[in-house]
Amino acid sequence: MHVQVLSSGSEGNSALIRAGETTILVDAGLTLTEMEARIDAARIPVDAIDHVLVTHGHLDHARSAGGVARKARAVLHCAESIMKHPSARRARQLSTIPIGRPFVVGGTNGNAVELTPVPLPHDCDPTVAFRIEHQGRSVAILTDIGRPCEEVARALEGVHVLVLEFNYDPEMMRKGPYPAELQKRITGDRGHLSNEQSAAMLEMIAGSELHTLVLAHLSSKNNTAELALASARAALARLGRADVQVLVASQHEIGPNLAV
Repeated sequence: MHVQVLSSGSEGNSALIRAGETTILVDAGLTLTEMEARIDAARIPVDAIDHVLVTHGHLDHARSAGGVARKARAVLHCAESIMKHPSARRARQLSTIPIGRPFVVGGTNGNAVELTPVPLPHDCDPTVAFRIEHQGRSVAILTDIGRPCEEVARALEGVHVLVLEFNYDPEMMRKGPYPAELQKRITGDRGHLSNEQSAAMLEMIAGSELHTLVLAHLSSKNNTAELALASARAALARLGRADVQVLVASQHEIGPNLAV
């Protein structure tokens, strides 16, 4: 199994999973044109996508999910409440995700993929992380969570690759351009994680199996890659896991195709 982040940040989020002959897109937060460009940059045709997963209904995650699914003739998997969303209605095949319980896509012959939608505290109900497992390997995609949560960590622990939100630096947020009401929303218990909160979440999830960490959903105005990396590396050092590869996902360029 491989995971490749296609876009990460407030302008749009998406990641590509390749598991045997099953190809899955997690979120499609860019425009359809831009999503097609990112998928093409990953060197796969759009019609190779079998399944599109949506973590929640905010546009930076769901914007073109229905359009991609329709063009790819893929199944769009999302919460029932999202199915009437304009971003989802274009899909020809819709499937409701069983939040908190695993389900399987991809059939047999080594292509089966187990997906577990894990509920998160965020101001768009429901919001989920996804734990994705294939042939004994696992990856978790966890963004848009308002606070560190032990229950979420237990559901995701033991993964080999972790894509984890490191959204903002509190001092940059305080001095930044966002109005007070928006700052309150982002820093609240149903908003996003600060670098320190993300580090705490990392310490709860990371196990001996973890070999790669991808820092995701960094704010372009309230964070820097250097600050996020420092928090992540300090947490890994406390765990004695300085061997873990740490990468920063980009808003504007696709990331490397990572073996899980």
